[in-house]
Amino acid sequence: MDDRLFSDRRDAGSVLAGLLGHYRELPGVVVLGLPPGGVPVAYEVAAGLGHPLDALPVRKLGTPGREELAMGAIAGGGVIVLDEDVVRGLGIQSDTIRQVVEREARELARRERAYRGDAPAPELGGRTVIVVDDGLATGAGLRAAVRAVRQREPARIVVAVPAAPRSTCQELSALVDEVVCATTPTPFFSAGESYWNFSRIPDDEVRKLLRAAAARVPARATPATTGLATLRSQLVPTRDGVPSDEVLFGLVGDARFVLIGEASHGTHEFYAARARMTRRLIEEKGFVAVAVEADWPDAYRVNRYVRGRGDDASAEEALRGFRRFPTWMWRNADVLEFAGWLREHNERLDERARSGFYGLDLYSLHHSADEVIAYLDAVDPGAAERARDRYACFDHSDGDDGQAYGFAAAFGAGESCERRVVDQLVDLQRNALRYQRAQGLLGEDEFFHAERNAAVVAAAERYYRTMFGGRVSSWNLRDRHMADTLFALAEHLGWQRGEPARIVVWAHNSHLGDARATEMGARGELNLGRLVREHNPEDCRLIGFTTYTGTVTAARDWGHPAERKNVRPALPGSVEELFHEVGHAEFLVDLARPAGAADALRGALLERAIGVVYRPGTERRSHYFQTRLPDQFDAVVHIDETGAVEPLERTARWERGEVPETYPAGV
Repeated sequence: MDDRLFSDRRDAGSVLAGLLGHYRELPGVVVLGLPPGGVPVAYEVAAGLGHPLDALPVRKLGTPGREELAMGAIAGGGVIVLDEDVVRGLGIQSDTIRQVVEREARELARRERAYRGDAPAPELGGRTVIVVDDGLATGAGLRAAVRAVRQREPARIVVAVPAAPRSTCQELSALVDEVVCATTPTPFFSAGESYWNFSRIPDDEVRKLLRAAAARVPARATPATTGLATLRSQLVPTRDGVPSDEVLFGLVGDARFVLIGEASHGTHEFYAARARMTRRLIEEKGFVAVAVEADWPDAYRVNRYVRGRGDDASAEEALRGFRRFPTWMWRNADVLEFAGWLREHNERLDERARSGFYGLDLYSLHHSADEVIAYLDAVDPGAAERARDRYACFDHSDGDDGQAYGFAAAFGAGESCERRVVDQLVDLQRNALRYQRAQGLLGEDEFFHAERNAAVVAAAERYYRTMFGGRVSSWNLRDRHMADTLFALAEHLGWQRGEPARIVVWAHNSHLGDARATEMGARGELNLGRLVREHNPEDCRLIGFTTYTGTVTAARDWGHPAERKNVRPALPGSVEELFHEVGHAEFLVDLARPAGAADALRGALLERAIGVVYRPGTERRSHYFQTRLPDQFDAVVHIDETGAVEPLERTARWERGEVPETYPAGV
């Protein structure tokens, strides 16, 4: 969890409560929060474990003239902890230390009275004490707190923090019985860097939380209770996830780009509803292309089929290009049905009016290189030989996905092809007019296909070389490539038709929801949805899907076979749980309205994201991120219970499905 961002202190406390689950409802446990920031964290820990909460005030001893630098800390009972390295290194005199201690001792006494009033301090003798703060740097404050607690002779001391340097956690483990550090970011700059919201906690909030814990009631209403009435009044009915034409067309308006997401890569209802919405936009609103989160050459084989070109006799044959894991993502019953429909629809139209099917992704390094060479073999054999020579630098790396090349190039064990693939792309573009003239409209499309493949090779080379250097940079490169491909496709189709092209995009919510509204953006990640919004702020719509529970087609790990897995009910504090509490089987929430549902969802909530791998055992860490939903999407369709998408190759493992968690007790 080293890169996990917490929404706020209460989210961090919920995570800690899960990590401290072995103390749940054990006798003789008390939770102490270091105010002010540690109390909201400790409140969630105490509530989650079912134990009482109190405050343990500690005051940092700031270095005179450099108050942000701690030279130590003090706690109740006359405990003083000094950082001897700081004291000696800065030559701080004992009189100076005494003056700072006296000043902070007065403030410490004032805060104890403010927080606890006339109530006595909790009895700690013989008990298990869990000391909680919102984060650590040097740990001076917590060491003072631990010494103060130890004076009261507890049976066991546990320290729990959401974020701290690994070295500080190791040092504390020598002083107490157990240390739980939820995250240990490297490098560690400050505790605040691990939070989306790290605002100051006023004394009134601390007192309110302590009173609420004593009465064992929530200190504030959660979004699930405050927003339900508003949400219920704002819901738009859907049928099988699809709103009425009036609602859909009103939502889309004149937008050129409509991005329709999915909360998993293996849910039938998401694929089916997205396909039906796309059909209506093609039939009635002049949309001319579907651009999907798939490799360009594989999708282009489908494009040839649906536009009446190519050699495939059926939609199933056209989908056979999707051979790379995860095959079920596009080789499934819902995509098969859509491709068949699109072929039939196009057969009633002339060539230029037909709608196409295109891929945006960049994984097809070797396949795209082969496609460039095949195109040039047909139009310019000499150029084909130059392309073979340039792409030969990939020959030493086996496999279809380019990871072997990326590993070798990134670590200096192999040749970097960067210059060669760029030269090939430029060479192709330089001869564009000559190549296109040879074949008319078909030549325009086939050249565009070759040019996009050359661009894929260049982007894939950078991607695979970058992926070993950092997740953020490789993610950003991939989504920038998808955006560049989308805009190039729009320009190509618009030029052919003599008017702006309208395109539907299919991809995962994590690619299509605006990253600026999620913790992805806080980590420096961008995505396709953000880039399209920035490029066309008034000319795009972002639509997401969510579900609460059901089944999903996914693998247990990358490269493993497809399974039909049970989707656990959504976590508390999530968008999905809130929508479940609304009490309707399915609905659409229009988030573009200036008030109403959007206001009820304005606060940060968890959102679930299941890709092609589903790990229910680490659900929170593996599949949830923080979001502000109204800023992420223009609309969201929620289907409370969903089923797994049906692969065209149904294995015995998929047919069998996952054994329920209640088996055999639930039988």
